[in-house]
Amino acid sequence: MTVGAMSGPSRGEWVDIGGRRLRVVRAGPSEGGPLVVMECGAFGCAADWHRVQEALAGLGIRSLAYDRAGLGLSDPGPDPRDGRAIADDLEAMLGRLEDPAPLVLAGHSMAGLFLRVLAPRVRDRLVGLVLVDAVTPEAVDHPAAARMIDGFRRAMFLLDRVADLGVMRPWSLVAGDPIGLPPEISREKRRIYASASHARASAREVQQWLETAAQGRIEGPFDPDLPVAVVTAGAVPLPGDLQAIQNAPALASRAGHVDRVEGARHASLLGPRYASRVVRGITHVLEVSGTAPG
Repeated sequence: MTVGAMSGPSRGEWVDIGGRRLRVVRAGPSEGGPLVVMECGAFGCAADWHRVQEALAGLGIRSLAYDRAGLGLSDPGPDPRDGRAIADDLEAMLGRLEDPAPLVLAGHSMAGLFLRVLAPRVRDRLVGLVLVDAVTPEAVDHPAAARMIDGFRRAMFLLDRVADLGVMRPWSLVAGDPIGLPPEISREKRRIYASASHARASAREVQQWLETAAQGRIEGPFDPDLPVAVVTAGAVPLPGDLQAIQNAPALASRAGHVDRVEGARHASLLGPRYASRVVRGITHVLEVSGTAPG
């Protein structure tokens, strides 16, 4: 295992996955009990999960959030940045940590695609999944979602070309922290969001949306024996059939949990007002799987 404290004021540790480093932020007890591994959404980073990690630590639950390759403070990875590349990195990181604990995978937004690729690889350790206003591979079949994805991808090809011009710096002042993070963590999030390298790596992940969705569909639905919690943003208007696609992983689970959180928006679900509902989803899968600490 190659893990080291980061230099300077940045939080977390470096984990070397074979000539490249990923930034990892752990919270909660140092050992014992299951480990909740958190995947951020598009343009996200480990900081996004701070409020949820803080709440879990208060319950004695261990968690790990990280910056994907090229995002935040992590080293870049080879293109294409599709689901398989991201799953390769996370699988390597978990191996380097040498922690055999049972796993819960939690994903926000676009991370729903990545979890479909990753889950089968860690099935022997996986005890549950939590999808936080997450997309699914099947959403590409919905006309409204398909239009949104197409527009997002087109914009990302442009951003990839102009990121080095500093276009994200002013935008970070407006949209850098819609979650509502504590001041120190919010400054970290805004610095990362303003970074050209972060914007470029994020754009390249979004460019691969359709390929990642296809890879997830090849893997098939989640195992119905896995507890799955779906927590969604009630303030975001969605057609009923698109909500059904979003809820489907929990409804297909023998121990599913669906929670549409009134008043919550896509990012504020991770913030101080609503993080407890995400925590409730996590504790649900831990309890029904029999792996809750204590």
